[in-house]
Amino acid sequence: MIKRFPMLLLVLLLTMLFAASAWAQHEYVGVKSCKMCHKGEKKGMVYEIWEASKHAKATEAPATKGEEKNPTCLKCHSTGFGEGGYDPEAEDSLKFAGVQCEACHGPGKDYKKMSIMKDREAALANGLIIPTAETCVLCHNPSHHEDMEFDYETAWDQIKHELPKEEPEEEAMPEE
Repeated sequence: MIKRFPMLLLVLLLTMLFAASAWAQHEYVGVKSCKMCHKGEKKGMVYEIWEASKHAKATEAPATKGEEKNPTCLKCHSTGFGEGGYDPEAEDSLKFAGVQCEACHGPGKDYKKMSIMKDREAALANGLIIPTAETCVLCHNPSHHEDMEFDYETAWDQIKHELPKEEPEEEAMPEE
C-alpha cells in the first residue's frame, strides 16, 4: 500500500486539476436551486437523503476544531470554496455550507434548467458531473485524515440518491 501511495496521490492531483479546470467555467448556485426539482417521493427523495446525511453538515466538522476558516479543510467540507462558492466571510455563507449537490455534480448554473436536465448529453455538456469512486476519493482519502478508510460501495449505500425511472406513458387504445 505504501508503494502505491505516491501513484494514488499523483492520480488524485491530476483528477483535481482536471475537475478544477472543468468546474472553473461554471458557477455555483446552491442547494436551494437543486431542491426545487429534486425533492419529494416522486423525485426519489434526493434532497431529503442529502439533508439527512453527514455531507449536509460537513462544514460543522472543521468548526468544532477551530478550523472553520482553514482552506485545507474547507476545500472538502464545503461547496465551491475558493471557486465562487463557500466563503466563510460572506453574509450568505450558509448558501454553500456543507457538501452540497454541486460539490460532487459540478457547479449547476448552466445545467439547472429543466430543458437541459431532461437531456443528459446537454446537461453533461453544460457542466453536470456524474460522480464516480474517483470523484469521492478527491476528498475521502488519507491526505489530511491519516486514519481515514474509505470504501466506495459502503459509502454509496449510505448516500445513494437515484432518480426514479420514468414510466413510459401508456398509449391510448384505439377506439373501435
